Amino acid sequence: MTVTWPAARLALGTASALGLARFAYGLLVPAMRDDLRWTLAEAGAVSTANGLGYLVGAVATAALVRRWGTAAAFRWGMVVTALALAGTAASDVFAVLLAIRAVAGASGAVVFIAGGVIAARAAGRAGSSVPITVYFAGTGLGIVLGGVTIPGLADRWQVAWLGLGAVAGLAALACWTAAGTGEDRPADARGAAGLRPLWRIAVAYFLFAAGYITYITFLSVYLADRHAPVLQVVLTWTVLGAAVIAAPALWSRPITRWPGTRALALMLGALAGGAALALLSGSPAAVIASAIVYGATFMAVPAAVTAHIRTAVPAAGWTATLAAFTTLFATGQTIGPWLGGLLADHASTAAPLAWTAALCAAAAVLAAVPAKPRITSREPSDLDAEIR
Repeated sequence: MTVTWPAARLALGTASALGLARFAYGLLVPAMRDDLRWTLAEAGAVSTANGLGYLVGAVATAALVRRWGTAAAFRWGMVVTALALAGTAASDVFAVLLAIRAVAGASGAVVFIAGGVIAARAAGRAGSSVPITVYFAGTGLGIVLGGVTIPGLADRWQVAWLGLGAVAGLAALACWTAAGTGEDRPADARGAAGLRPLWRIAVAYFLFAAGYITYITFLSVYLADRHAPVLQVVLTWTVLGAAVIAAPALWSRPITRWPGTRALALMLGALAGGAALALLSGSPAAVIASAIVYGATFMAVPAAVTAHIRTAVPAAGWTATLAAFTTLFATGQTIGPWLGGLLADHASTAAPLAWTAALCAAAAVLAAVPAKPRITSREPSDLDAEIR
């Protein structure tokens, strides 16, 4: 209990930074598209702005932590995220919305990375991985909360954003003391990025990033165009979020025990299959099954990539390699929604789901190609937490 309770409060960081600030937008796309007369490419561009902000925030986090400390970066990142969520309701001007969503992405990245470092330190003190597992499961909590509340607001998207901002503000208060005092220790940055032996995994990670975000951005549009009732939308998003919460129990052993990238390839293949499920049949059962498979896999992929880096790259190169992979990931999730939206405008709202399935399938093939293992000694590192 002494380990789990602070970690549970800290998990409100991922619930806010990812579950609310990034993924809840997908629930609001149908209403905003209709009210603001967007094309799906424009709707995707708003998600792209959030991804671009995430890229900037991920790059800036190290400097912010050096200046103010991990705890302060986490706390004030939570505050800015809450303000950005509420601020999204203040304007219907496309350029302003792009800017606000970019701010939410940047602050969300700071929260995600800084909170992950705090969770990793807590795990080290406790001698248990529970704090890290609980921390990342918080994303599912945010998705469930959005899925239960937002569909009932129908076309009142401004009210929804204000509500999300209020919830994020309460989350900031609830996890304020869970961030601790920071205990900042600079990470070892002396090594070089070991990308050359990992180029297949790097490309697979990029493809995954461009694919996974497209599914969750346009899932509600896909349902809306098929006149899915509110109850189906609520149930779909709720089971998706619940699957995210359950994912650590499913994948922890394969990630740590299976050799090479077998677990990663299986996850990516499952993700591709999950996205394709909704295309095979528009029935509620097929869509819900698709959401369960998607939720149970997409947050585990970055964890598997990080685990592989820790065994394939010398310890001195972990920092640089993880930073390079984070940049690849952020770039992929920045361009993915816009390209998926373009496809949807020229084809149908099923196109983004096909996009996710195709990119994740290609990534699975790359990850399945065996590589010569390079085993390195494991050393304690705060970067266990920086999996995205």
